[in-house]
Amino acid sequence: MLRHNTAVHRRDFLKAGGLSVAAGWGCDLSKRSRSANRPSVLFIAVDDLNGWLGCLGGHPHAVTPHIDGLASRGVLFSNAHCQAPICGPSRTSLMTGLLPSTTGVYGQIQDDRLRAAHPKIREGLFLPEYFQQHGYHTMGIGKLFHQHAPDGVFADSGGREAGFGPTPPEHFVWDQEKTGTDWGVYPDRDDAMPDYRSAQWAIERLGRSYDVPFFLGVGLLCPHVPWYVPQKWFDLFDLEALSVPPYLPNDDDDIPPIGRDLAAVPMMPTTEWAIKNGEWKRIVQAYLACVAFTDHYVGQMLNALARSAHAGHTYVVLWSDHGYHLGEKNRFAKQSIWEESTRVPLIVAGPGIDGGHVCSRPAGMIDVYPTLLDLCGLPPNSSNEGRSLRPLLDDPRADWPHPALMTYGRNNHAVRTEHFRYIRYEDGSEELYDHRHDRHEWKNLAGLDEHRQTIERLKDYLPRLNARWSPESRYDWNPYLTEHRKRNL
Repeated sequence: MLRHNTAVHRRDFLKAGGLSVAAGWGCDLSKRSRSANRPSVLFIAVDDLNGWLGCLGGHPHAVTPHIDGLASRGVLFSNAHCQAPICGPSRTSLMTGLLPSTTGVYGQIQDDRLRAAHPKIREGLFLPEYFQQHGYHTMGIGKLFHQHAPDGVFADSGGREAGFGPTPPEHFVWDQEKTGTDWGVYPDRDDAMPDYRSAQWAIERLGRSYDVPFFLGVGLLCPHVPWYVPQKWFDLFDLEALSVPPYLPNDDDDIPPIGRDLAAVPMMPTTEWAIKNGEWKRIVQAYLACVAFTDHYVGQMLNALARSAHAGHTYVVLWSDHGYHLGEKNRFAKQSIWEESTRVPLIVAGPGIDGGHVCSRPAGMIDVYPTLLDLCGLPPNSSNEGRSLRPLLDDPRADWPHPALMTYGRNNHAVRTEHFRYIRYEDGSEELYDHRHDRHEWKNLAGLDEHRQTIERLKDYLPRLNARWSPESRYDWNPYLTEHRKRNL
């Protein structure tokens, strides 16, 4: 199914310009569209993208020159986290500026039911709507909310192609109910992929002239499962030479039972299964191939921006809705409040932002909404629960006492500071990890007396409000959460 590749192919592909890095974008800050009084925004969402980027020191074989190039021209937040480790509540939180614990959107939700999910959502404005209200021309294509966007959110909508296709008539390896997970070479050409068409739509919009500033959102599907891309992307990675992530077989021995129940994904492969069946490296290769494919089309959009009249006055923000485990903690999935599920790429670049900085202060995707308003000179939205990251864009080493907060189901939270992850479950069970010494989160320190003071300090950041599940928000992949929702409606 997967053809072995060579380092020569990888070298020649890069040399030949198959992944030519976007040049010149953001360098000429004096280049302005005369009609634009405020900066424009290119807003790129990548589904299921974890930290496997060159700029984040992710997988050592990652091929991500365009995203790395964007990071070199802006600020890369190396300790950024989603507010929920699945698509629906994560994207709802970013687009509303409200925490899951405020809205009760803890599970998946249909775009057209978002306004009915909670009064605060109904009374507020989604991020693109706020820009439109302040004179921006808003455009969007692909997966930006859970599906695409609620009706009327974008003045110019390219919609979203259904599903995560194309898919072959039968799965190659993995074919379990309730998941589209699978991996292999498919289809034959890039132009059969929805993300190809989304990128071309965005490139065409970037080539237009506008009388007002724009907000252009592009939601890319890869590397969401199934991990299918054409052969040339697999050929960048020598299967035999690939490394797999660190794995501790008895990793869950010190995790409380509720933690194991919350993170259970019975429909997904386990690491033990992948080892036994010789599929771990193949999964890694497929994921890296999908990331390389995505990086290429991010680069095409950045090149289009660089060629346009908008280059000098457009902010670019690139983000992901959650991370993904690729074998760590005996799982290939998101759906946990451990590091690999919540850590996401976040890059902000554009006028006035010094490039090449990495910020290790904790940031949340909920901070994107107020940050973009701040950068574009728009009035703050008083309903936003995040904070503008502008102080960290000005000085990535500035004092920042604000941790990132993650939630997975009512009253299950994680708090991430620069050095610690603290998890507290609804039954009072706890986990604590010190990332200075344990970046894989292998040793739960919560039961040790010497860490009680740290835990008490981090508990102060847990949300005071824990809304009941919104009836509009659903989840039935996990037995614990299915029952949890019924108890907390």
